[in-house]
Amino acid sequence: MIHFLNLKKINQPFEVAFQNKMKQFLEEGWYILGNEVKQFETNFAHYCGTKHCIGVGNGLDALILIFKAYIQLGKLQKGDEVIVPANTYIASILAVLQADLVPVLVEPRLETYNINPNEIEAKITSKTKAILPVHLYGQLCEMDAINEIAKKHNLLIIEDAAQAHGARFSVQCSVESVQSNADCHTELVSVSQHPSSFTQHPKAYSFYPGKNLGALGDAGAITTNDDELAEVLYQLRNYGSKVKYENEIIGVNSRLDELQASFLNIKLKHLEAENDFRRSVAKQYLSEIKNDKITLPSWDLSKNHVFHLFVIRTSNRTELKNYLYENGIETMIHYPIPPHKQNALSDWNTLSFPITEKIHDEVLSIPLNSALKTSEVDHIITILNKY
Repeated sequence: MIHFLNLKKINQPFEVAFQNKMKQFLEEGWYILGNEVKQFETNFAHYCGTKHCIGVGNGLDALILIFKAYIQLGKLQKGDEVIVPANTYIASILAVLQADLVPVLVEPRLETYNINPNEIEAKITSKTKAILPVHLYGQLCEMDAINEIAKKHNLLIIEDAAQAHGARFSVQCSVESVQSNADCHTELVSVSQHPSSFTQHPKAYSFYPGKNLGALGDAGAITTNDDELAEVLYQLRNYGSKVKYENEIIGVNSRLDELQASFLNIKLKHLEAENDFRRSVAKQYLSEIKNDKITLPSWDLSKNHVFHLFVIRTSNRTELKNYLYENGIETMIHYPIPPHKQNALSDWNTLSFPITEKIHDEVLSIPLNSALKTSEVDHIITILNKY
């Protein structure tokens, strides 16, 4: 069986380093907000080309804390509306609700699955104060257009980059030209723009184990170039405190775990290679899967897709999923139920978002991860072409 995601295999190359780090962790005896968190925050900020990285408990908390920080700074207030893609994982919407803000759903483009900028302005009201683009599946949203809308209407932008570690807005190092991870990383960092350095917008990241940069448990981070925002975020994640036992604002406990930070420090060095591998497999899928019953994802080459997921569409998803499983290929559905049809958001159940609903009815994610063998990729392509 070709598993959709085998975390044990993915993390196997790092096991010795993990064990050594665990031993060091136990010997040092510093468990909360220690040197490993500081080092990861420095490393990830540098990797993203941004001034600040604030490590937090998970990706959902990262989003919630950004909203709460803007409320603390007076740039948002409870009841303000936030434009959110209708096609997203529910966490994007939950973050808005948890901050006592009002999500306003906007349809995606069918081709990219990301929010359609052409649909945003029709949803803007006097209460609209922010836009939350979600870089779904690893492909960046159309940020030039979204930035123009935000500037025109004086709106904040908060980006959900939970699935887009390392995605950039320009490609200077193609899959074909990769000679080594180190060479590619140096070239990319010097000439291209990460999501975190494209604007002053804060970005929320998740390091859930299955992500391109995955921890061995829950973990998250926020990147920003805004000094004032960063200062509030550092306080909010730690009970609203800058100095121990002195609480200046109402905060929460959402600190990046010291041990998870140490694991992330190890894996961050290999993220460029991970993304390069994903793109190379995706390129093979896109060029060799030829079946008119299957719609392949689009790849905007100017946006350096990192393919957190490779998502195909078909009108007979259950049939295709069963067919693939019978042929030794495990798949996943991201996501089977759109947020507005979830019981948790029952007030929205009667709303209609036909493009979003079509996507959720048809999408199927096929295996794409660093543990895949060439023979497995070839087998997946062959089986899909025979469907």
